[in-house]
Amino acid sequence: MKKILNFKVIIIGLAIVLTSIAIFLFAYIHFLKKNNFNRPFKIGFAMSTLKEERWFFDRKYLIDAAKEKGFEVEWTNANENDMTQYQQVKYLISKGINLLIIVPSSYDSAKNAIELANQKNIPVICYDRIALDANIDAYVGFNNQKIGEIMAKYLLKQSPSGNYVFILGNPKDYNTHQIKEGYRKILTPYINLGKINILLEDYCYKWKKEYAYEYVAKLLQAGKRIDAILAQNDSLAEGAISALAEKRLAGKIPVVGQDAELSACRRIVNGYQLMTVYKPIRKLSELAIEISEKLIKKEKLPSSKNFINNGYKMVPAYLVEPIAVTNRNMKLIIEEGYHSYEEIFGK
Repeated sequence: MKKILNFKVIIIGLAIVLTSIAIFLFAYIHFLKKNNFNRPFKIGFAMSTLKEERWFFDRKYLIDAAKEKGFEVEWTNANENDMTQYQQVKYLISKGINLLIIVPSSYDSAKNAIELANQKNIPVICYDRIALDANIDAYVGFNNQKIGEIMAKYLLKQSPSGNYVFILGNPKDYNTHQIKEGYRKILTPYINLGKINILLEDYCYKWKKEYAYEYVAKLLQAGKRIDAILAQNDSLAEGAISALAEKRLAGKIPVVGQDAELSACRRIVNGYQLMTVYKPIRKLSELAIEISEKLIKKEKLPSSKNFINNGYKMVPAYLVEPIAVTNRNMKLIIEEGYHSYEEIFGK
């Protein structure tokens, strides 16, 4: 009888132990799920737009680079709307992101969305565009002043004097102002000497090429002579060239842009656009993921020679150098795998 009681006590004890272990394992698994320890790091990519061709490359390359590191990417597109981007960042945070990469829709309004990430201690990287008065950990972009300088130098080779038209991008995009600083640095001496006359210098809200078309069309209708056009991206260059084409002036007036869009590369080889500034997006995306990994794992960031004062702090800036592309070095675009020979030349 005593042996039976002892056996029962042992059985009950084992049952209690096993039950305790089961409860502990259940609680531990729940804890892991709650704290996302059982999934890869997740990056939120808050894009401003997909209107221009280049942004499809940014999205693809960034996701590919993240996958190579074992990271997941959740992306959104705000269509250049500040409130939409704010709501989308809130959504990304709700999905448990470990880091936010944001392309600000507006340099002055993005701080509101970024503050949401700050409140959750989520690191923030500004990609391609800088946000002002915001607490960001790093900026990854292109040397925009250099882009402006390249544009100005190529126009000077073709038109060292005369009436210049400057078609600027979105005034709420800080890149617009940096590019302006770049071309002004090169052209101001010529302007001061009276060699270059500014016929027009105006912005295109949300980078809409319709503005570029209207600016050039109105100047031509008014009988103004245009000797050179600096468009701050290839889409705006397309708008300007469309207006020139209506007066049979396409190819007779030098036009420059940036982004190396496929249509721009075709215009260059056909003689309608002088030059485009190619920005190695794959390199930029890979750099963004490299910086992301450091921030997520709380490791020291790579040293940088460049810092940008965004009004909140000195932000470490990691800049990729742009490259001028003309009909003489179009093979670079093909070698980089950005566009194929058949796409550009139609053969």
